[in-house]
Amino acid sequence: MKLTIKYFASVREQVGVMSEILHIDAAELAVESLRAALASRDDRMAQALHADRPIRTAVNQEMVSGEFVVRDDSEVAFFPPVTGG
Repeated sequence: MKLTIKYFASVREQVGVMSEILHIDAAELAVESLRAALASRDDRMAQALHADRPIRTAVNQEMVSGEFVVRDDSEVAFFPPVTGG
């Protein structure tokens, strides 16, 4: 499966890239599993995406939970929670 991964705000600053294309040997994958796989790649990713850090996720520009299942050709975005007024 091919995924476009995008990083925003402080997550992007920590990871050091705006986006990347990943090819994963699976037909589908839960967001929380994808996040764990990305976090296991190196220290920089581990700090940005570790499980205890509050991170929001959107798939194809819609907010999703960690249990949401990602499929081929999806865009997955990771970003910190934001507040506004």
